[in-house]
Amino acid sequence: MTPQRVTLITLGVADLVRAKAFYGALGWTPEEETPGVVFYDLGGMKLGFFGLDPLAADQGRPGAQLGTGAMSLAQNFPDRAAVDAAFAQAEAAGATVLKRPEAVFWGGYSGYYADPDGHVWELAHNPFWALDSDGRLKAASE
Repeated sequence: MTPQRVTLITLGVADLVRAKAFYGALGWTPEEETPGVVFYDLGGMKLGFFGLDPLAADQGRPGAQLGTGAMSLAQNFPDRAAVDAAFAQAEAAGATVLKRPEAVFWGGYSGYYADPDGHVWELAHNPFWALDSDGRLKAASE
């Protein structure tokens, strides 16, 4: 098994119901739910939402003030129009616009928003990375 992999990303949220509603407005469907946590299938990995205080306790840091915004998650799209459409959908769902999509220095097109808990998402078209029909990145060898 390769050590260079990620199987689960867990984001702490202040209000699980609000987080589910926001991502539901983006078309996301939970794959699995247990009390206090929800998981979404990302095709080979999962994204989970977990309450902030329970997440800190689970990490062995009860009472820790967990922060957001020090990293970003990204979705790549096949073209600029798809980026614009997904960005408009996020904004309509209640995202906070951080930077509207625009041409960027590295030759692509991207913008950033924050979800209701402050988690930062980049929506991008990278003309140097090919996507498969499900929108997943193709390996460089493909």
